Amino acid sequence: MRAATTYGFGPLNGLGSVEWQKSEVTAKMRGNPSVSETVSSYMLSLRKKKVRTGEVPTSARAITPEILEELYHYNNQEHIKNIQPLGPRSRKSPANPDDWCGRRTRVMLYAVYIISFLCLLRFDEALKIQVHEVRLIGDSAVELTLPFRKTNQDGDIKPFVLHEWRHAPHLCPVRAIAEWIALYEPTNGYLFPPMNKRDQPGDGKKPMKTEKFLELFRHNLLDICLDPWPYGTHSFRRGGCQFFSTWQRWSLRRVCEWGGWSTEFSNLTIVKYLIGWNDDPTETRENFLNPTQKPTMRCATCGRNCACGF
Repeated sequence: MRAATTYGFGPLNGLGSVEWQKSEVTAKMRGNPSVSETVSSYMLSLRKKKVRTGEVPTSARAITPEILEELYHYNNQEHIKNIQPLGPRSRKSPANPDDWCGRRTRVMLYAVYIISFLCLLRFDEALKIQVHEVRLIGDSAVELTLPFRKTNQDGDIKPFVLHEWRHAPHLCPVRAIAEWIALYEPTNGYLFPPMNKRDQPGDGKKPMKTEKFLELFRHNLLDICLDPWPYGTHSFRRGGCQFFSTWQRWSLRRVCEWGGWSTEFSNLTIVKYLIGWNDDPTETRENFLNPTQKPTMRCATCGRNCACGF
């Protein structure tokens, strides 16, 4: 609400972002009323009161490789792949909860899942990818070039080169993108357009809206009996950070370079993605110093739960 009032007084009414203060010359108030010491003090006290009453800000829970694997196997079941979508004039809800979408929608959803997870993208960034920004490299790699991002509006974004993961088909970006393109057969426009009730994609002139994608994503989580409400638009971005840091053993600098964060570490936004109280714990606290406890994380080198995983 404060951001909305700051924007309303600033860009909309021309008061700028200067602090609200009295002019020494005219003795009149000037600046942005929302950017004042009084409002700042109130916001700080309000935050402390919320913490004392037990209200804690909740961030989106991170998606894990295990959840992606469950979604992958569920969406690729024969009886799920053969679901017939609703007719063009049907207004009734499907009798079977599994019939909420058809095969094309599930294939499209999973392609967005994998791209968002491995490229550390927000939902809106992944949904606005256009066909000409995806280029095939040889037989086992895809290059994804984004024209702009939230943290880089001026372009000059390094491309994401995604290779085939034969050892982990549920995390393979080449497989996911190729399957969607084979069903959609796009020529131009957006790669992920809105889907209608007949499970047919649009003409690519408009991307799917973030709200609609979040609704479909939460439906898919219900398919595998997961509570969808802790998950949001940043779940894949958070999960991808934790995957590269914990599973792939990437350094913090490497994660920042891949995700497009500053490597000066003056802005520690990435820490919020790597560590969150709302995420599923990887190990219970009772086993931190237990000498007989086996490592819970799979080693990225040998693929086993061995000591070299640490």
